[in-house]
Amino acid sequence: MMTQPDYQCDVLIIGSGAAGLSLALRLAPHYQVTVLSKAQVNEGSTLYAQGGIAAVFDEADSIESHVEDTLVAGAGLCDRDTVNFIASHARASVQWLIDHGMAFDKETEQNGEARYHLTREGGHSHRRILHSADATGRAVESTLVSQALSHPNIRIIERANAVDLILSGKAGLPGPERVVGAWFWNRNREQVETCSARAVVLATGGAAKVYQYTTNPDVASGDGIAMAWRAGCRVANLEFNQFHPTCLFHPQAQNFLLTEALRGEGAHLLRPDGSRFMPDFDPRAELAPRDIVARAIDHEMKRLGVDCMYLDISHQPEAFIRAHFPMIYEKLLTFGFDLTRQPIPVVPAAHYTCGGVVVDRHGRSDVNGLYAIGEVSYTGLHGANRMASNSLLECLVYGWSAAEDLLQRLPDIAAAETLPAWDESRVDDADERVVIQHNWHELRLCMWDYMGIVRTTKRLERALRRITLLQQEIAEYYGHFRLSSHLLELRNLAQVAELMVRCALARKESRGLHFTRDFPHTLPDAVPTLLQPPAYRNR
Repeated sequence: MMTQPDYQCDVLIIGSGAAGLSLALRLAPHYQVTVLSKAQVNEGSTLYAQGGIAAVFDEADSIESHVEDTLVAGAGLCDRDTVNFIASHARASVQWLIDHGMAFDKETEQNGEARYHLTREGGHSHRRILHSADATGRAVESTLVSQALSHPNIRIIERANAVDLILSGKAGLPGPERVVGAWFWNRNREQVETCSARAVVLATGGAAKVYQYTTNPDVASGDGIAMAWRAGCRVANLEFNQFHPTCLFHPQAQNFLLTEALRGEGAHLLRPDGSRFMPDFDPRAELAPRDIVARAIDHEMKRLGVDCMYLDISHQPEAFIRAHFPMIYEKLLTFGFDLTRQPIPVVPAAHYTCGGVVVDRHGRSDVNGLYAIGEVSYTGLHGANRMASNSLLECLVYGWSAAEDLLQRLPDIAAAETLPAWDESRVDDADERVVIQHNWHELRLCMWDYMGIVRTTKRLERALRRITLLQQEIAEYYGHFRLSSHLLELRNLAQVAELMVRCALARKESRGLHFTRDFPHTLPDAVPTLLQPPAYRNR
């Protein structure tokens, strides 16, 4: 049945992090924008980003150096043109953020002039990380949210889970297939609603919640990747899941990470006996890229049979630590640790999804009118391993490039006046919601055990078999019961888990974040892993 949509807009943006809100603010002077926020508008991975944003602001640094560092960290799998495109537009994109009220930390030089304080993180050859103490993501999100909430052309719908994209074929519209809107579960009203749009942008973040242990908030459940796949978009490089090397090891700290900037300012990684181990693994020691550091920690934990390693910056002056890492210092005190006086127990945890929906230079996907920007996308920037502080940068640059493309294309796109209504006539209220929780935990533990930091073909095949069975159970549940946010997330997580494992099985080598004991060597040619959904192949 076709009905009038519950909401209409020019551009529907699914996701309210740095990518989604920066794009919304660039479009809002010209078009009506609706933003779906899965939780409160300021909740998401951007909020928890501690480190900063990489951009060349130092005269001793260069765009070429930023490019080369990114290529090295990406283990040969980055797309050089994309890396150069992003690094070249980094400063302008960061300046746009500054112009919108973002306050990065500054320092006073000997001549009395103030300049931005730049820190250094793993993989970077220069100090090029702009930051706001150790809570840059919170500052970025707060800046963007305050601007978006006050703009008359931006409507934000909180507590809204996107269900699926609506394509023109389902809406009965002639011509080539294109996206015309989306269904979403409005948790405020506990019902599925529709939004018609001339273009839809996925800015939903990554899928690290597919793992049992992660630094990500609960909303990072791979929704955009799964929806794009079901709509007919290709995905790429989902085998590359970055594990942040230093997540706090404490039973009451589920996802608190210790920023890479700590190591950039001289923190050492220690064994329980107090000895350093990173120099044994890489000449860059603690400043090696994250994949190397995470595997080194994992190796030492398994070799010694211990639960964690330790991160120690207590040799730096107390005033320096408290000035540069105030949020981390205060947070650790609540767990009984003093960052200025003792080593802190750490373990690796799933952190960043380096692959995603295949897009072009403007964030356009394989489906007409559908864009994907930020962590949900595969642009070619990160390759086999993301370099620290390139993620928020990618959000800002693609927020700009997608906006430029949309401003040119929207005048030629008509909105759908009616959309297919959501049919709940043959579903019941679930009486076994505990099943969802059981499946959720089983899936995430399966991924942690079989597709973690070190993999084997047998483990991956075992994971794929179990995921397939879970998908069958979830599909039956999804078809018979009314929606809930947990059911939607579980469905998407299972889909993305399958794609991750399939990508991992397809790569017959070890490269960057993907290390398998069956193929420990790196092949001479670096090739992305591309998967095509049935809807793409049947065009």
